[in-house]
Amino acid sequence: MSTQTFNPREGQSTGSHGRIGFVSLGCPKNTVDSERILTQLRAEGYDIVPSYHDADVVIVNTCGFINSAVQESLDTIGEALRENGKVLVTGCLGAKEDDIREVHPNVLSVTGPHAYEAVVGQVHDVVPPKHDPFISLVPDTGIKLTPKHYAYLKISEGCNHRCSFCIIPSFRGDLVSRPVGQVLSEAERLVNNGTKELLVISQDTSAYGVDLKYRTDFWNGKPVKTRMKELCQELGKLDAWVRLHYVYPYPHVDEIIPLMAENGILPYLDIPFQHASPKVLKAMKRPAHSEKVLERIHRWREICPDITLRSTFIVGFPGETEEDFQMLLDFLEEAQLDRVGAFKYSNVDGAASKELPDQVDEAVKQERLNRFMAVQQRISAAKLQAKVGTRIEVIVDEVVEEGAVARSKADAPDIDGQVFLDNQTHLKPGDRLWVEVEEADEYDLWAHPVA
Repeated sequence: MSTQTFNPREGQSTGSHGRIGFVSLGCPKNTVDSERILTQLRAEGYDIVPSYHDADVVIVNTCGFINSAVQESLDTIGEALRENGKVLVTGCLGAKEDDIREVHPNVLSVTGPHAYEAVVGQVHDVVPPKHDPFISLVPDTGIKLTPKHYAYLKISEGCNHRCSFCIIPSFRGDLVSRPVGQVLSEAERLVNNGTKELLVISQDTSAYGVDLKYRTDFWNGKPVKTRMKELCQELGKLDAWVRLHYVYPYPHVDEIIPLMAENGILPYLDIPFQHASPKVLKAMKRPAHSEKVLERIHRWREICPDITLRSTFIVGFPGETEEDFQMLLDFLEEAQLDRVGAFKYSNVDGAASKELPDQVDEAVKQERLNRFMAVQQRISAAKLQAKVGTRIEVIVDEVVEEGAVARSKADAPDIDGQVFLDNQTHLKPGDRLWVEVEEADEYDLWAHPVA
């Protein structure tokens, strides 16, 4: 769940400027926020150091989505206070300043999500900058927390939905879309500087531009509507893989599938269905039409046979009966999704679902999660076994002593499977190549390069 930008107990100071320690927790959206803060601080001459002890102040960018994330954030703040003593807190949990100060009253400041200027201003108060205007400290891409060959491209902030289990809108507000020209300019700059894969993220990617009434913007002198389809069309013209995440199942998502079939963007759709029972979906305040979803999935595969469908589900939601859960298992069998994540429901302070009756016993939740994952593991194993003997394109993520670790077009970083290329130590991260699949298990593939 977390990404730390430095090892808290190792590292040396890198210079005489103000020294900043940074810990980034939570989702890819938070990673992008962290990158923006770090880019500004680096531009002002601050050093980013890999150790609590070498830092003049530590920034903790928190997550507050579920209770376990809240606890991880509080624990990290406490560790930073013990190891350094000067801590600035920002991010989603920062929207609950009283809760943070009740546990950690000695933090220097607390700000909510996307409070970039406020965080930088607080750093100025603690460690005044010593900027050398004759030295360029920031690359064109800014400071990135991901490997150079892929980058998260955030297209909007906030969400207009009010799912009963989710408190993100209380942290990040309603949907605010970035102008499409600005998004495309950032994407082009990233690709020109070596990024080979763009991961499009937001709280609700398919709602992109709704708040702007799909306003026409300009990029490279041509008009482009601020809308998901037009954004994907233009991104598809760049020399990079383009992968869509957090797509809400609106009807207009169907317009994107032909672009995938034409290799404009990757044939990969991350679309969280959450459940299949109409009763449970209604309690979640989610679309409750699993039959229509199955029809759409079949239609997507007719248009783009190579499409990879990833989704997430919640088991043990309040009121979920054995009949409801069986509907979910039946949906899995029918949908034959390629990549699936599942979570036991947990109450979150501030979420409407916490007040719902008929909370499911913890042991029942675990038993259902085990059954759910057993079904999906079987589906995944069969799908990957069918790839043995086929040729696929992969991108290399890292090279280790045993060989190269890569991903296919069907695999997003961190959340999906990997493709192992034994003995291919001459490859470099970011290399793209064709391979033939030799072996498969439930989640990963083994392959060798082909000419």
